Amino acid sequence: MSIKAVLGCLYGDEGKAKIVDVLASDVDVVIRFQGGSNAGHTILYDDNKFVFHLIPSGIFHEKQVCILASGVVIDPFQLDVEMKALQEQSITFNGRFFIDERVSLVLPIHKVLDEKNEGLSKDKMIGTTRRGIGPAYADSVSRIAVKIYDLHSKDILRNKIEYISHFHGFDISKNDLGILVDDLADFGNRMKWSFVNLPYKIDEYIKKNKKILFEGAQGSLLDVYFGTYPYVTSSHTIAGGIASSVGFSPKKIDEVIGVYKSYFTRVGEGPFPTELFDEIGSKIQLQGNEFGSTTGRPRRCGWFDAVSARYSTMINGIDVAALTLLDVLSGIDIIKICISYTDENKNILEHFPADSSMLNYIKPNFIELPGWKEDIANRKSFDDLPENAKLYVKKIEELLMIPIKIISVGPKRDQTIFI
Repeated sequence: MSIKAVLGCLYGDEGKAKIVDVLASDVDVVIRFQGGSNAGHTILYDDNKFVFHLIPSGIFHEKQVCILASGVVIDPFQLDVEMKALQEQSITFNGRFFIDERVSLVLPIHKVLDEKNEGLSKDKMIGTTRRGIGPAYADSVSRIAVKIYDLHSKDILRNKIEYISHFHGFDISKNDLGILVDDLADFGNRMKWSFVNLPYKIDEYIKKNKKILFEGAQGSLLDVYFGTYPYVTSSHTIAGGIASSVGFSPKKIDEVIGVYKSYFTRVGEGPFPTELFDEIGSKIQLQGNEFGSTTGRPRRCGWFDAVSARYSTMINGIDVAALTLLDVLSGIDIIKICISYTDENKNILEHFPADSSMLNYIKPNFIELPGWKEDIANRKSFDDLPENAKLYVKKIEELLMIPIKIISVGPKRDQTIFI
């Protein structure tokens, strides 16, 4: 039996989906444990690009089971769209796709609330995807959410949706209410084959010695508690969130794999100490195709920040690292890595601050490494990489104090180096 987790360790968009897709060939079950349709997972399959927002990245492997755990919030209409797109590619779901009955639903009202909350003050915009994820999680914590197990009864759906509308100060017409109830009940009827009581399902897999891979969404620096609050997502993105979101003991996880981009990016608002505003930043953005897979927004680009990366490594208990998009840095003469911060009082900081507003006033302290000119997209082993690329990887490994065992040099499965 083997139970592993793949987690993004930065601000999201680290290339987790590709790493999960590659590793999924050697597991039986892939479980996404948190997030909603605000997460975008991009995978190349048969030279076609697919962007998932809900379905786990292991779906392209024919025999692997994919599961959405109770820590996920589901927009049923978005899920319908994704499933239909994959079915058109002959991807099957029956018998290999399951949803925990405890999952909370994202309703149209949540999207309205998200839009309203983002527009309250331009000075306090978080930069959400406006897909209703935060309000859906808030309703879950407020104990008023519509759950998957509610879909069997139109009366329960009607009562809950009316209550949620009134709770948020919205009036919903009888016609709109009736349409929404019918649509949700229809979704529940069509998908009831997939609904499971997940803790028992996982216990069954463990007793059968199945190999399980947990897939995270977003990144550790966006965790609702331990990220750059308030510029965070609405769920627990770190390793500690797996057990509470899925319903099994954290002692059973054998290995936590952290995914780190070879440079840093961030979508939306929030502090970003190593952000680049020059031609190099634009070059990285262009070469890395750094545009949000969910929103299409350009990602802010910057140098690797070892201070925040070490913090993420620590709070997750990362065992081994995957370093992605190394190929994007080809052609840059000098590559920098932030190794510490200097605060307003000229104090050197090596710890990531609890108060993220401090990051707006610190100065990053860099070391410089020589870059490389060679195209590395087709290199098949670590030894095949240019000397300066190897030096860069080894320096990050040294700063993180964990071994880098996977290097991605392109979006395809075979553009992956195992060390």
